[in-house]
Amino acid sequence: MAFGDSLVHGYGLPAGETFPEQLETALREEGLDVMVINAGNSGDTTAAGLARLDWALADEPTAVILELGANDGLRGLDPAATYDNLDAIMARFTEEGLPVLIAGMLAPPNLGREYGDSFNSVFPRLAEKYDAPLYPFFLDGVALEPELNQPDGIHPNARGVAEIVKRIKPYVVALVRDAAGGAQPAQVN
Repeated sequence: MAFGDSLVHGYGLPAGETFPEQLETALREEGLDVMVINAGNSGDTTAAGLARLDWALADEPTAVILELGANDGLRGLDPAATYDNLDAIMARFTEEGLPVLIAGMLAPPNLGREYGDSFNSVFPRLAEKYDAPLYPFFLDGVALEPELNQPDGIHPNARGVAEIVKRIKPYVVALVRDAAGGAQPAQVN
């Protein structure tokens, strides 16, 4: 399950081009029989993600990519609250026995160094606390690249999503294998 905001949901993208869809295709090309659940909701902050966690878990995922925090950063929300919300989400995933890949986010530079340092530390701290793998920046290689983003300069276009998938795929393959107990899974959803 990809649990996140518009970056997961696929804001502005046609069917078949969202992150979960492109990731599922890439994983199947690796020989993994998986279904990637799109549990993204455009506009979600970490607080909104926490509020809809039960709904997402009703799909009974076996592993999770956690991608939330971008809207917290864009809105300049308190990084301590972002941490607390993500901590509660991670605690619940841990309680459910779900392996989680944390997909980190970076603060917009216009919010200043102090805010940026505080916000940017949220994801590594959570990864350390929960001994979870961390993909440091979900938009790595895509942020600030006009040809990989939609006209808003924030949301990746289909080519941008493909770049994200290419870069995050080794982390997700490891997550899928972890969810299958280290074996090559026949099917993981």
